[in-house]
Formats: sequence, C-alpha cells, structure tokens
Amino acid sequence: MLSLAARYPRYGYRRITAILRKEGWRVNRKRVYRLWHEAGLKIRRNCRKRRHLGTGGNACHERCASYKDHVWCYDFTHDRMENGKSLRFLAVLDEYTRECLALEVGPSFKAVEVVEVLKHLFSVRGEPSFIRSDNGTEFMSEVVRRQLAASGVKTLYIDPGSPWQNGYSESFNSHLEDEFLRREVFTSVLEAQQLSELWREDYNTRRPHSSLGYQTPADFAAECVARDSAALRPEQHIQRSTESCIPVGT
Repeated sequence: MLSLAARYPRYGYRRITAILRKEGWRVNRKRVYRLWHEAGLKIRRNCRKRRHLGTGGNACHERCASYKDHVWCYDFTHDRMENGKSLRFLAVLDEYTRECLALEVGPSFKAVEVVEVLKHLFSVRGEPSFIRSDNGTEFMSEVVRRQLAASGVKTLYIDPGSPWQNGYSESFNSHLEDEFLRREVFTSVLEAQQLSELWREDYNTRRPHSSLGYQTPADFAAECVARDSAALRPEQHIQRSTESCIPVGT
C-alpha cells in the first residue's frame, strides 16, 4: 500500500484498494482504510511536477559500451514470496562484459539503499564512465544523482516508457525471471538473498553467453584489455556502428 501510495500520490484509499485487489491481494476497503489512516496517508494537495531526464540519444544502441566498466546499467524486477509479500530485485550490469555486478534483494528499496549498493561496487570495482537507467524515482532521486556526480559517473536516462532503450537490463531481467524466479519459491527475504547470490555467481562464471561467443561473462572480462591501455583508447570506440551496438539474443 505504501509503495502504491508513493507511486500514485493522487490516488485515495478506494482506488488503492482496487489496485491491490487486481494484483491478487485479498483485502477489503475497511482494512485498507484503517491501515491508510494508521500510516498517516492522504492525498497531496500540492504535488511537485515530475521532471523526466530521458532522451532517445541515451539508448543502448546509441551510446554503446566500448570497454570494460565503460557503461553500467541497473534496473528493478519484481517477484513474491510464498506468503504473498513482495520482493524487489536490483540488478547492476556491466554492458560490455555482460557481468552481473550486483543482484540485491529486499521487500523494497529506497534511494539511499541504491546509493549503498553503488558505493560498495565503486569501492571494489571502480567507477564506470556512465550508468544507464530508466526514470524510476529511486534512480532519479537527488541523493543518487549527487553520489554519481561526486564519483564522476555520468547518467544516461532513457526516454520514459521506453524500456527497450535499456536493452541489456531488459534482457538480463528476462533471463532472471525465466531461469531463476519462475523456478524458486522463496519463504523469506534472507533465503531469496542467498539463492540470488548463488544464481548471480553461476550466471557470471558458468552460464555461456551467446553474444560473447559462448564464453562466460567472467571469462570474457578476464580477457578484456585494461581501459587505460593504448591498445584500446575510449575515444577510438565511442562511435561504433549502430549494427554492432544492437543487443543480440543471449
């Protein structure tokens, strides 16, 4: 209910009840009304207008990764535990090597939690040049943008309602759902976290990736030339052909 209220600030408890029922929650209007008032929720009279920072020029087939840690991308996908409670999965990928750098799981994610994931990755992996995402509130929040700016990471926001522009994340989420989420029943958040980390390691080190010539992402990454090598200067690879940049099936 809190998640829906944050996403739809102009909706009242009656409309939220209808959405919950449509999503499969067996709740009546009186219970939602009670919880709504206990949480102190109300329709905001003065809402700030949303700013969309996306542009088609930031799509993955326009701004291509040319070397390891050149462009990362991140996105959320959803699942439910056995008891019906929601789970969110945050996946961070290196678009060039196809490595899944992080697969975090929780009942919900706030912007500060996204920042903690990024700060950990920056400390162990280093900062990418760019990071691509949609216009989700967690990615567009001021705290996330400040952290990225402080780390020297430039943002590539895609057009609103255009998930195909973040094609690497979309492809990964598709495989995540098909090969993992549809095959596992989670009884707790801790179990989901542990199984997700095992699957991430298997994805990186054992799963052949067709667009990498059926190498694993870890094997391919190990063979990549360092980004500061004279053999692979970033400026020589920024303008790759559109054909070579379109994500292929995995």
